[in-house]
Amino acid sequence: MKIQIKNQKDEPDQSKKKTTKAKIEKAKQKLGVKKAVSAKKPKVPAQAASELRQDPVTGDWVVIATGRAKRPEDFVNKEKEIEPPGSGDCPFCGDGLKKQKPDTLIYYREDGEWSLKVFPNLYPAFTRSQKISDRENGLFYSMDGSGYHEVIITRDHDRSVPFLLKEEVAEVIDAFKTRYLELMNRKSVNYIMYIENHGKESGASLVHPHWQMFAIPVVSPAVNLELDGAELFYNERKACVYCAMIEQEIKDGNRVVAENDAFIAIAPFASRSAFEVWILPKNHQPYFERIKEQDEFKVAELLKTVIEKYYWNLNDVPYNMYLHTSPCDGRDYYYYHWHIELLPKTAIWAGFELGTGIEISTIEPEKAAQYLRRKLSSA
Repeated sequence: MKIQIKNQKDEPDQSKKKTTKAKIEKAKQKLGVKKAVSAKKPKVPAQAASELRQDPVTGDWVVIATGRAKRPEDFVNKEKEIEPPGSGDCPFCGDGLKKQKPDTLIYYREDGEWSLKVFPNLYPAFTRSQKISDRENGLFYSMDGSGYHEVIITRDHDRSVPFLLKEEVAEVIDAFKTRYLELMNRKSVNYIMYIENHGKESGASLVHPHWQMFAIPVVSPAVNLELDGAELFYNERKACVYCAMIEQEIKDGNRVVAENDAFIAIAPFASRSAFEVWILPKNHQPYFERIKEQDEFKVAELLKTVIEKYYWNLNDVPYNMYLHTSPCDGRDYYYYHWHIELLPKTAIWAGFELGTGIEISTIEPEKAAQYLRRKLSSA
C-alpha cells in the first residue's frame, strides 16, 4: 500500500477545517459561551494610585496606597475588650509575682509600697553564660545566645500607660536608663533594646503593663541600616540626618503629632504602617543612656501623650514600641540620634510585603498626624 506524504506546500484540507470550526461553535452555543469581544485599551489615569516614599535614613521604600486609601476612622480598633482580664491568674500580681526570679531593680512609693520592678524573664530568649562559644561549618556561622532578657512592670494590673501619671512613665524611662548603665559594659553585651508589646495582635500575651529589655552580643540588621544611613549622611553633609529631619518636620508642620521644648513626635514621611509615630530629642543625642533627669520627664510626657491618642482616638489600638540607640560596643556613634518608634498593628503582611520587604500603608502620614492631633475623645 502506498502511503502519500503530504508536502508542506500542499493546501490544508478546508473541508476538515470548516467541520472542526463548526463543531467548536456548536459546542460553545450549547454551553452558552458568547462570542468574544475584543477588549478596549484601558485609559491611563492622570494620577498614579499610590506613592513610593523612601526613608531618608535607611533608604528603605514604602508604598502609600492612596488609590485604596482609608479614612482615619477606619483604623479604629474594633476588637478592644470591654473588660480586661482580672489579676487573679496574672504572673505579675500577688502570688504569681512570688514565682518570678529575684528583682534586679525596685522603685518604692512614699508609703513604702513598690511601684516598679525589674527582674529576669522566666522564659528568656537570651541567658547569661561565662563563655560565649561560636561555631563555623562551611557557609554557616552560629554563636551562643548569651545575654540578658528582663521584664519591667508597674504595680497596677489594669493601669496601662494612658492611665499612669507622667511621673510614673518617667520612672519607667529611668529604669531603662539604670539597667542600661548596669549592663552596657558586660562582656556579652554589644546592644541593648527596650520594647513594649501592647495588645494581643501585637504579640502581648499578658494584660498587665510591662516592657522588656534585651541585652545581646550582636547589633541587629535594622539598627545597622540606620547607623549606616546616618553615617553616610554625616560624611556627605557634615550633619545628623535625624536633626535635619526634625528641622524639616517643624518647618512643614503637617506630620507633627505633638512636641514640647525638648522632644518631638512625628508621623514619619515614609511611614511603614498607619499611624506610625517616632519620638526624637530635638537636640542631637546619640546615646539614650546619657539622658538627663529633666529630659526623662519630657520624653515620658510625649510618650504618654502619643499612647493616649492611640487609646482614645483609635480605641486602644494594639501597638509595638521600641527604643533605638547607639550600640554599646565601644565604638563612637557621634552621627546617630536615639529615638522611640511606635507602630500600631493595623495590617497584616501579605505576599507583596513578604516578597519585597516593602510595606504598604493605606493612609498618608499627613492625614494620620492630623487625626492624632485632634482633641482626645475622652476630653
